[in-house]
Amino acid sequence: MSKAIYPGSFDPVTFGHLDIIDRASKMFDEVVIGVLCNSAKKSLFTTEERVNMIEMMTEKYDNVKVVSFEGLLVDFAKKIDATIVVRGLRAVTDFDYEIQIAQTNKVEYDKLETVFMATSLQYSYLSSTIVREFASYGGDISRFVPAEIVPLVEDKYKK
Repeated sequence: MSKAIYPGSFDPVTFGHLDIIDRASKMFDEVVIGVLCNSAKKSLFTTEERVNMIEMMTEKYDNVKVVSFEGLLVDFAKKIDATIVVRGLRAVTDFDYEIQIAQTNKVEYDKLETVFMATSLQYSYLSSTIVREFASYGGDISRFVPAEIVPLVEDKYKK
């Protein structure tokens, strides 16, 4: 049985993330969305809020589950007995960073393989950072995130 991890901060989850989740769910027996809890990083949403958002958006998938983790990805992979990491790539600049991480992870845990998925063309520009930037200025984010997520993001900037 193939078990893949799709790790990230998902702050907030975007259409690009959901596209990768959908495609990965068709490729692997189980996909674990690993929501990174990084206390050194200032997130818009708490880890629990991010997990809840992704669970809401992925409840239609029988083979997808959402789990938060902290620390090294290799340790998380060992803990849940996963041997595949899924990473979305938007541009060449993403690859430069991601290949270093993939190679380092492979050195630390030789059973761990990284699968790079090219982002669908319509989402190649999209990132959580862009969503937060637009939302912080009151911009329309409905083309970036699902309708259920829009008010959650907007509420964060009203406070």
